[in-house]
Amino acid sequence: MDRDGNNGAARFLPGRLDLGALREAAACCEGCDLFRNATQTVFGEGPERATYVLVGEQPGDQEDRRGHPFVGPAGRVLDQGLEEAGIAREDVYVTNAVKHFSFQLRGKRRIHQKPTAAEVTACRPWLDAELAVVRPEVVVVLGATAAQALLGRTFRVTRHRGEPVPLGDALAVATIHPSAVLRAPDRDAAYAGFLDDLRVAARLPGAA
Repeated sequence: MDRDGNNGAARFLPGRLDLGALREAAACCEGCDLFRNATQTVFGEGPERATYVLVGEQPGDQEDRRGHPFVGPAGRVLDQGLEEAGIAREDVYVTNAVKHFSFQLRGKRRIHQKPTAAEVTACRPWLDAELAVVRPEVVVVLGATAAQALLGRTFRVTRHRGEPVPLGDALAVATIHPSAVLRAPDRDAAYAGFLDDLRVAARLPGAA
């Protein structure tokens, strides 16, 4: 609930559930306070029927400015991992648990700030609607925020990464967010683990 007493994104959902209608409606979402400072809503992108849905935390600075998910440095890590894992980009729908950029200003720089549990909950209707429309075989969950949004607050990526778990009619595989690869002291090791998890997703029934 935001400071004006509005209860999340559910009231902004369109009557017709397809990706075009969802994207148009999400552009006007004021389900939490993040819309006040973000440049724009950054909705998911990809085919309406995708084998894979990849869910990250939130758009970053470049995504917020450009209006597309995973177009910054983390997106380049993700694209490389998908290619090496054998997952065709045209079989992938990418989105985030939160559709607005959460940040703090430091001088002129906008520094990523982890969204709160309330903000993740407020944005959840968009993610649920995307999954209902796309109906993926496999959901790849990127990082702790997305994992806790989809798999529960007690789920720990560090303990259960790379383990297929049921998620509705799909199977979910959790891994680190590609931005964590960029922050890691040993990027090669972090990327190798990330790639191993993507390869698990690539081999799942319905995905191969």
